Amino acid sequence: MMDDWYSAENATFGDRIEAARLAARMTQGQLAKRLGVKLSTLKHWEQDLSEPRANKLQMLAGLLNVSLTWLLNGEGEGVAGPDAIDQAPDAGAMAALGEIREIRTQMAGMADRLALLEKRLRNVFKEAAE
Repeated sequence: MMDDWYSAENATFGDRIEAARLAARMTQGQLAKRLGVKLSTLKHWEQDLSEPRANKLQMLAGLLNVSLTWLLNGEGEGVAGPDAIDQAPDAGAMAALGEIREIRTQMAGMADRLALLEKRLRNVFKEAAE
């Protein structure tokens, strides 16, 4: 078993939230409700598209029974790494995960740009109708 499975080098902040949530046997919906946030907000945290504010971060650590330090950087009291993993993932798999995260980030940026473009277009049509 790898002791540093959820370290800063091997996992993101979102990965650690998801791992702790699963270890606590909670669904995303259950955790979002207990935190008082929208489901989409929690999903964005787990996907590393956004981060919680300090007050929600503290609540998150408490609800998931992990240390704040572990959530932030993978050090301290957190969840154990998966027992099924007895060797490090190969470099190709790690590179693929990195590429997936990069594409996800780009897609989120493109979605934001698309929303702005749509808003501008709606305003053009609205002005033309007046």
